Formats: sequence, C-alpha cells, structure tokens
Amino acid sequence: MSHSTWRTKNPLVSFRHAVEGLGHAFRTQRNMRFHILTFLAVFLAGLILRLPRVEMLALVFCAALVMITEMFNTAIEATVDMITQSYHPAAKFIKDVAAGAVLISAITAVLVGGVVFWGAVHLNTLSIRLVQPPTVPVFLGAFVLLLLTVFLGKIAGRKGSLLQGGVISGHSAIAFYIAGVIVFLVPQPAVGLLALGLAALVAQSRVETKIHTLREVVAVAVIALTLAALVLQVPQWLGFHLPTTQLPVWAPSPQPSQK
Repeated sequence: MSHSTWRTKNPLVSFRHAVEGLGHAFRTQRNMRFHILTFLAVFLAGLILRLPRVEMLALVFCAALVMITEMFNTAIEATVDMITQSYHPAAKFIKDVAAGAVLISAITAVLVGGVVFWGAVHLNTLSIRLVQPPTVPVFLGAFVLLLLTVFLGKIAGRKGSLLQGGVISGHSAIAFYIAGVIVFLVPQPAVGLLALGLAALVAQSRVETKIHTLREVVAVAVIALTLAALVLQVPQWLGFHLPTTQLPVWAPSPQPSQK
C-alpha cells in the first residue's frame, strides 16, 4: 500500500468538507431546517428566560442529538438509494430503522424541553432571575446564536463563502451586536452613539469594498441589535412586569402574635 494512502488530511480541508455536508443537509432536507430553526428559537427562549447553565446544556445536547441522528438518517438514505434503485424489503427496513432513531431523539428532546421550560415558569423565581444583571454565559450564548444565524444565512443564500461574502455580513453582525450590548448596558448615551458609529463604519467598509450590499448590512444590523435587545432588555422588562404568586383567597391571613 502506498504511503499516500495513509497521508493525514489537512484539518482545514476536513473542516471545510464537514461544513459543506452540514450546508447540504440544511439546504436539501426540510426536516433538518425545521430542527435547526427550532433549536435556534428554543436557545433564544432559554437566554431570555435566563435558564441555568445546566438546563441550557441539556437543551443544547438534546438538540444536537436530534440533528446528528437526522444527518445520519440522511446519509443512510442516500447510501441505500445509491446501492439499489428498486424496492427491496431490506432497504425499507434500513430506512425505517434510521427514521425511528430520529423519532426517538426528537421525542427525548421534546420531553427534556418540556420539563426544563415547565420548571422555569414559576413566577416568583422567574421574576427574581430575570431582573438580575446578565452574566458572561448570557453574552456568549447570544454571540454564539448570532454566529449560527450568520452561518445559516450564508448557507441558505448560496453566495460567497463562510468567511467572506454571502447574503449576511458576519463582520457587521459582530460589530452591531457589540454596539447593542454597549447601548443597552452603558447608561451614557454618548458612549452608545459612539459604539453605533463604529459599527456603522465597519458596515460601510463592507459596502465600499463591494463584498456586501447596503441592504445586506442593514438587515444584519437589525438582526444583531434585535438579538441584543431580546437578550439584555426584554428579560428585565418581563421581570419587572410579571405578576408574583399571591396567596389564594381562601388562605388564612397570618395572625398577630399573642403576648
């Protein structure tokens, strides 16, 4: 056997192939798009409700399990279709078993998500948790959510590459997200305006170099600022406006102590 057979691939090449596989699954598989978009919505809801880190990790793990099994199901179906073009009971059995694995993972994710969010709706503890200042995991979680949105936008748009071009400007998204964090957390309006100005300069550079259009950078600016507002402002607003749990009407009122 030749030495070239055992030659190790460039890790960047392997990563690019993996990204292409994920992009192909997202573009061609309706169920995969549903799973990914559902995960983004659930992850955003977890950030807004300030779920504890362990529960957020449980949601991420279950979502990843569903997407992994869906991709294995897609690969198995493509392999079976490549081997045989006619109906065969064994081919049907293989596809049914793969689809069953996806079903089990999806049911598990729904059950875990239901338990996590059901436990998060207790009004007293939820109000206390929402009014607390955002922590570093909240910033990082929203940042990862933004990067995933940019990544999926580039895949869906089929324009440019992962690191350059595309229908969504990653540079502008990061710049406006950081500017939104500064605007919503720093009380001085001048500092917020300065941050927005710097983000606008980043977006302008992308337009002037003809990497992105004005519409693309404006759209991503709206997405990034909206995400920052949802994660930083909406939870505190909900915390101050949620009703707290009250004693029921039939509950006896506390009696004054007898001396």
